[in-house]
Amino acid sequence: MSEATQAEGLNPELKKHTFEAEVAQLLHLVTHSLYSNADIFVRELVSNASDACDKLRFEATNDDSLYEDDGELKIRIAVDEEAKTITFTDNGIGMNETDAIENLGTIAKSGTKAFLDKLSESQKQDGQLIGQFGVGFYSGFIVADTISVESRKAGEPADKGVRWVSDGTGSFTVEPITKDTRGTAITLHLKEEYSEGEDNYLDRSKIKRLVNKYSDHISLPIQMRKEIWQEDVKEDESDDTPAGGEMVLTDEWETINKASALWTRSSSEIEDDEYVDFYKNITYDMDAPLTWTHNRVEGRVQYTQLLYIPKKAPMDLYTREQQHGLKLYVKRVFIMDDAEQLLPMYLRFVKGVIDSADLPLNVSRELLQESRDVKSIRDGNARRILTLLASLANSEDSDKQEKFAQFYAEFGDVIKEGLGEDAGNKERIAKLLRYATSTQDGLETSFEDYKGRMKDGQKAIYYLTADNLAAAKNSPQLELFKKKGIEVILMTSRVDEWAMNFLTSFDDTPLQNIAKGAVDLGDLQDEAEKAEAEKAEETLKPVVDKLKAALGERAKDVKVSTRLVDSPACLVVGEGELSPQMIQMLQQMGQDVPASKPTLEVNPDHPLIKKLESSEQFDDLAQVIFDQALLADGGQLEDPAAYLKRVNELLMR
Repeated sequence: MSEATQAEGLNPELKKHTFEAEVAQLLHLVTHSLYSNADIFVRELVSNASDACDKLRFEATNDDSLYEDDGELKIRIAVDEEAKTITFTDNGIGMNETDAIENLGTIAKSGTKAFLDKLSESQKQDGQLIGQFGVGFYSGFIVADTISVESRKAGEPADKGVRWVSDGTGSFTVEPITKDTRGTAITLHLKEEYSEGEDNYLDRSKIKRLVNKYSDHISLPIQMRKEIWQEDVKEDESDDTPAGGEMVLTDEWETINKASALWTRSSSEIEDDEYVDFYKNITYDMDAPLTWTHNRVEGRVQYTQLLYIPKKAPMDLYTREQQHGLKLYVKRVFIMDDAEQLLPMYLRFVKGVIDSADLPLNVSRELLQESRDVKSIRDGNARRILTLLASLANSEDSDKQEKFAQFYAEFGDVIKEGLGEDAGNKERIAKLLRYATSTQDGLETSFEDYKGRMKDGQKAIYYLTADNLAAAKNSPQLELFKKKGIEVILMTSRVDEWAMNFLTSFDDTPLQNIAKGAVDLGDLQDEAEKAEAEKAEETLKPVVDKLKAALGERAKDVKVSTRLVDSPACLVVGEGELSPQMIQMLQQMGQDVPASKPTLEVNPDHPLIKKLESSEQFDDLAQVIFDQALLADGGQLEDPAAYLKRVNELLMR
């Protein structure tokens, strides 16, 4: 921001400042793009006033003199039809001159650039975005051509007040004032188009409706001057015609919102629409939540939880350093917006409020990390969400089943992270997982469903990981299982192989990756097949030994396969080793991957393998067979040009 300059011909104490570049860009977008939802300024200015009161209440826990003999926190909205202004007043923490310049002239929040980028690319989401990125004050410029702010910081002398004024074009002025009361008054000087007609914000009933719509959940009283009906006085008492009259303002202030935090009320008293409106206000999500749970938890730790599952995943869901978490209150005093310690990381998509009766009011993020009570709350929240999801997944109601399908499509991969992060709830999480299988394409099969369809004598839950469903269904690893009619779970998410390292069994049935280690079908493989495999291994030993020599360091070993039916070869890694897909993913993430060599398994009945023994191009053919097996397994060739050269030479012979 440029240095302050004295405004020409004005009060010598009046200083003019230039907006920070990002603020100027923001104001341009606000005034040119957000007009489609002008109502949001009411929501944002009330929300800011509420935050200011919350901050005072928090600071006053250590210094109650900040209340200055006025402990009744409130927000007031005044409409002046003659001056064409609306004023939002709070008796919260207030600002001094430095605060006003920093808070209203610059934007320190790191999310501002993201807000500007996102608003530019999708202006349809305007009204939801502005509050989400903490720049709600500027929404006032949608309807106002000038905004003036008068404020005094709690605990400071009356003559340390400040007046901030701007027309939103590129600069603002500040000057000292005397203000007897603490807090902030924001006055919007309405543009002509917003002070008449359908968009007339001087209509008190319109302002009341907007407060009820957007801010009814605010726990502070939001007040406006009371209006009463005043009848005209008849000059002739014998006149029987109905008396006229008009609504007139009184000096009495009335509360126009419920003035009680939604989560403090009994769930039986709250309508679904109220839950939805509250969710939209705390998240700035345009969509209604998928579902929610509201409970008072009694026990060693007492707290109220109101937890929501969104309908859609946010763009930053996989940016793990991005701030996530729940709003934390202690005895209805607001503490922080994003207390990530109240949820395990794999539930970072959950939104809502926790109000604790036991945590200290001066709790910090550091104390939250160390607190046993917080751990108890986190564990309770995790169990509640997993129980809620299980109730959807296991319901016979089609609407609830559809909700679970929606949830899984958006958050299924995130929930899998819990297998490695939350050992105590591993079984609960495993019951929620859904996969496609070799016989069913949709993400519909649970481990429990699979177990119910297992063949007699089957001792394990078989699964296969791959890059996508098509690659999984065409994998050579499936051939024997297809031949025997054994269903295999197909895992096609990037997180699956990592997650399955933490889940080795389900309901006492072991899980077996069919691409790792030897295939053991147990009772499903008869003695004749075993004898035939042993004979093939002996017959093909010279070819196997020659393949080992030709492949050298590329293969850990070469073996005769018992799992192949139609393909000439496949690659197999040992139990506990990384698959080619996992190696590729880790390398793309820039991680050092330990050297891992696969075993090449060859099909003794395939014509290509039979041809090997007498082939004059044995070495080239061996390399091509290995490369093709690598490609079929989702791996990448180290030297694609060499592979193509070998294939072309073989084709020409």
